[in-house]
Amino acid sequence: MSETNPYDNAQAAAAKLAALTGVERHDIALVLGSGWLPAVDALGEATAEIDTTDLPGFSAAAVAGHSGKIRSIRSGEKNLLVFLSRTHFYEGKGVAAVVHPIRTAAAAGCSAIVLTNGCGGLKEGWQPGQPVLISDHINLTGTSPIVGANFVDLTDLYSPRLRALCKEVDGSLDEGVYVQFPGPHYETPAEVRMAGIMGGHLVGMSTTLEAIAAREAGMEILGISLVTNLAAGLSGEPLNHEEVLEAGKAAASRMGGLLSQVVSRI
Repeated sequence: MSETNPYDNAQAAAAKLAALTGVERHDIALVLGSGWLPAVDALGEATAEIDTTDLPGFSAAAVAGHSGKIRSIRSGEKNLLVFLSRTHFYEGKGVAAVVHPIRTAAAAGCSAIVLTNGCGGLKEGWQPGQPVLISDHINLTGTSPIVGANFVDLTDLYSPRLRALCKEVDGSLDEGVYVQFPGPHYETPAEVRMAGIMGGHLVGMSTTLEAIAAREAGMEILGISLVTNLAAGLSGEPLNHEEVLEAGKAAASRMGGLLSQVVSRI
């Protein structure tokens, strides 16, 4: 994928997407992170499903718990574009590859996007399997998806309107600041303490770069983290990816119900 023309690449991918799915325009995009895959069936009837590699600029899924598929779903009067995998920054493919799905979604007509992830939770009382709304983020990757001197405002990056809609659906939902580390190694206990001192409540390896690209593209953004484990040093136990996936399976029905109800109101 050309690093110099990411927007042209997205237009080309969106055109191929329309041809393969038979859907001329999609309305809302969703990116499903680690542990979220079991929730997708609650969103509605799939009208088409394609491999990510069917579209120019996309890579195959590289992480367990992610499916290398893109699904078009009809939900009420809306067409949903659901990415069942994402490219992570730590895969070393460049920041343009990380946000290519976001730009493709924007080129396909999406005006809103739901970014989900599996993450470590720092807040006392949070338990594995608990969804948390992202209120803001701290990007520790040291990079940005924006090309050139384009100064994009990130105030209220994670839509207050969409967060309020979520709380109408589930009044028990908490909010927190998401901190993205580069990965792929988990954070050390000292790094987790640093994140907390900086104002973070959630730690993970995705989402912030995608959110920035979505804001640049003019989309309204909802971020939802699934707390799949207590962050390093908080539980006294070592971290592993299987724990992340198991927490997602256990919370699948709640996540699916939450997403389907929220999407219908966007």
